[in-house]
Amino acid sequence: MDLQKRIDLVLRDTAEVITPEEIRILLETNDQPRAYWGFECSGLLHIGIGLVCSAKIKHLVEAGFKFTIFLADWHSWINNKLGGDMENIRICGEYLKQIFTSLGLEPEKIEFRWASDIVNNVDYWEKVIRISKSVSVNRTWRALPVMGRETSMKDIETAWVLYPTMQAADIFEMDIDVACSGIDQRKAHMLARDAAEKLKWNKPSCIHTPLLIGLQGPATTNKEFDENADLNVEISSKMSKSIPQSSILVHDSAEDIASKIKNAYCPPKLVKGNPILELAKLVIFPEKDQLVIPRPTKYGGPETFESYESLAKVYDEGKIHPLDMKNGVSEALIEILKPVREHFKKQPETLEKMLRIEITR
Repeated sequence: MDLQKRIDLVLRDTAEVITPEEIRILLETNDQPRAYWGFECSGLLHIGIGLVCSAKIKHLVEAGFKFTIFLADWHSWINNKLGGDMENIRICGEYLKQIFTSLGLEPEKIEFRWASDIVNNVDYWEKVIRISKSVSVNRTWRALPVMGRETSMKDIETAWVLYPTMQAADIFEMDIDVACSGIDQRKAHMLARDAAEKLKWNKPSCIHTPLLIGLQGPATTNKEFDENADLNVEISSKMSKSIPQSSILVHDSAEDIASKIKNAYCPPKLVKGNPILELAKLVIFPEKDQLVIPRPTKYGGPETFESYESLAKVYDEGKIHPLDMKNGVSEALIEILKPVREHFKKQPETLEKMLRIEITR
């Protein structure tokens, strides 16, 4: 694969790349650079993580990256996920591994690593301390939203303050060239880049993907996740499994997917902030070459779109009814998620354990 095609794959479907020039130099000088994405083991997985992240990881693997999916069990424990029960956290990590594998991230091409694998190394904790000494408490505090916590909180656990510097240390301990995450994790990556400059370490480049909006549409909030107003709204509006009817889980039944999308926010002629259009943009087109919008013959019959841009233009003009848009997106999403449903139908044990954990939380 030629250099420009590799670069295009890396830059595709991103909210931010820091920096494109660094990516070009990296690919010019390194045949197999290292990239990673860290995931908390926090519960049932929705498509905002499962599909958006897996699509981007596939791009990087195709571009020649050696990719690590980092199962952040210690970080999940610090963040009190699943009640801070490490046994449940480890079950969730295995659940995540099975999902990503069923979505096409082949174990032969992807390395799965646990935080537990690196925290036993004293050199790792030396990195945590060195990074902590290189940044102020205020800077670390501003990075707490990477945990899903508001910056306005006052009474917090001391362990939480370790989280951003641990997230930065993960990058250096695994010798990562490119750190990947949703745009809501950028502050931890900026902290890592600043620490690298001060400590004379290799500075990681960063790839940030957009956040998939919840099916309820844009949220109004007084919560403080970021100083940037637009990004604060984006973080506040992102899909969350804590709002069941606003999120689609990767193993939802076809009937549940269709029902949730049918009831989703989708005003006619509205493109920006429309969760159904976002599903087409961030989930369906990264996985499929086209999207078919079913439509009764009397209204023009089915129509096929080969790019998000052409779909958005026609919808903005009012030429597609919201119900037809929902039906097309629903059918495509059901097809994309079929491998996950089939996997857990054949091997239900881990999903059953996760569902029991959710019930008893």
